[in-house]
Amino acid sequence: MKGHLLRIVLVLAPLVLALPAHGEDTRQLATLPAAAQETLRQEMLDNLLAVNEILELLVAGKVKEAGAVAEAKLGQSAMGRHRDKPFDARPGPHMPPAMHRIGMEGHAAASEFAAAAATGDRDKAVALLPRLTGNCIACHYAWRTR
Repeated sequence: MKGHLLRIVLVLAPLVLALPAHGEDTRQLATLPAAAQETLRQEMLDNLLAVNEILELLVAGKVKEAGAVAEAKLGQSAMGRHRDKPFDARPGPHMPPAMHRIGMEGHAAASEFAAAAATGDRDKAVALLPRLTGNCIACHYAWRTR
């Protein structure tokens, strides 16, 4: 199973790094207030840490724990975590609808992964990882904030 997870990581890494390194950045610009942009940036860094934690737990055979992390930090349970911030610091209301939709689909994919992982079925959970990370890739490939 470790080999399967390593293959997933090796497939995803080039996709994430496939953003234009040279020349014009063709991603769509999402204009957010500075405070919302900073909140979103921190959230994306936290999401990277969560994905890494999920992968570490899966490799260690802790499937249910990986699902719990996915739900708490990335899933639908994590939605609305910025509602206590001032309006200008909340990314969601300022995102273009298509960008916001990808984010919502990402939360749904994380919850779907979490539900599969909660059963302890490692293969089923691992099979859903590309959907979870695919939403991250789709958004980062299509959108930029600066």
